[in-house]
Amino acid sequence: MMTSTIMGYIGLAIMLALAGIGSSLGTTIAGNAAEGALKKAPEKSSAYMVLSAMPATQGLYGFVAFLTWLGKDFAAEGYKLFAVGIAIGMVLIYSAIRQGQVCANGIIGTSQGHNVLTNTMIYAALPEFYAILATVAAFMV
Repeated sequence: MMTSTIMGYIGLAIMLALAGIGSSLGTTIAGNAAEGALKKAPEKSSAYMVLSAMPATQGLYGFVAFLTWLGKDFAAEGYKLFAVGIAIGMVLIYSAIRQGQVCANGIIGTSQGHNVLTNTMIYAALPEFYAILATVAAFMV
């Protein structure tokens, strides 16, 4: 019984940690592109900021999934929580990193004078969709 509880808390920690790490990596990937783009076209900084912030949402999804599972009986559901935590955490970290890369490309395109902000936001919403699905899975399990 004790092992199940420990596994449950580890799964919870993994889910929250991977979501936060993914968001920080995704936002810094886009933020690095924004820093470079500011040198070329500083007047477009608001577009850079919007795109740089998009990968931060995965951390919020991880936190919502964390809160969903916080009240569960870890002694009875610890192993399930461990598996769910790893699965959701992996989806959130990968989604945030890839979304940051899409946003970074949009920032570069915007700085070069192309009108790609709207299209980039649409493309960045695609990895976001899988993060949302992973969060919904946390509610359904």
